[in-house]
Amino acid sequence: MTDLSHLDSIVDDADSITEVVQAAMSRTDDVRLKQIVDALVRHAHAFFREVRLTDQEFEQGIEFVKAIGQATTDDHNEVVLCADVLGFSTLVTLLNTIDKTDRTPGALLGPFYRGHSPEYRNGECIVADGSPGAPLFVRGRVVDRARRPVANAMVDVWQASPVGLYENQDPDQPDMNLRGRFRTDAEGYFRFRSVRPAGYPIPTHGPVGGLLEKQHRHPYRPAHIHFLVIAEGYETLVSQVFADDSGYLGSDVVFGVIRDLVGRFELHEDGKAPDADVTGPYYTLGYEFVLAEGTPTYPTPPIK
Repeated sequence: MTDLSHLDSIVDDADSITEVVQAAMSRTDDVRLKQIVDALVRHAHAFFREVRLTDQEFEQGIEFVKAIGQATTDDHNEVVLCADVLGFSTLVTLLNTIDKTDRTPGALLGPFYRGHSPEYRNGECIVADGSPGAPLFVRGRVVDRARRPVANAMVDVWQASPVGLYENQDPDQPDMNLRGRFRTDAEGYFRFRSVRPAGYPIPTHGPVGGLLEKQHRHPYRPAHIHFLVIAEGYETLVSQVFADDSGYLGSDVVFGVIRDLVGRFELHEDGKAPDADVTGPYYTLGYEFVLAEGTPTYPTPPIK
């Protein structure tokens, strides 16, 4: 029999393949890439050994990953959705902020963020004419960890409508409805008018919906507004503020509710709204965003 002992890349059994694979990747020049892929291989191989996947189950897994890609389009990102419902997105966010407890917690970007939303002056309305919903007046402030104001920060906001749909999901809403960018003033404040958002189910038409059904999980998120805060000299903050009286606060399908991100959506029935054209009941929300010093980054929109 031919002696093959000098050929290190030949696999002897299931216990040897992990070492062989990692040896093949050992010449990777990018140190961080090597660390990440080595860990991925090590943990993935351990997972396969733990659950002892059958050939059929492995094929089903491959088909699931394939279906995620096929369900992703310009206006729907199934990949991000899958990362969200498995808790990956929230875990990465928390790992990157866990050592900075004096800053506002991050929250997942989600699959509905779009770039190039309209720019507004402070106090202006992000609601298209004729859009229904209870008026909501938001007054926020951006500060550093010493509670000093951060002026000229860019605050990008987006939210679902009172029927639980983002405008790219809803043919009845104009393009970029309920989205907008604002700049903080010299004292770090920004203000805008909107309508109170509703909780909503995430899209379930793709493979992620099938997974939730098999797990007997509901697809709902509590009512919230997304905030992306970018300022020179500070780490970018991607966060959300949740309505304190919303359903599903304790069972968000994407695990995005962090206690410090629950805000008070206060109902007023006194007829003294900030804008004179509002004569009935309205809501207000106030929230302070605390940034950590660092280098700003710019998230890649998952949809156009």
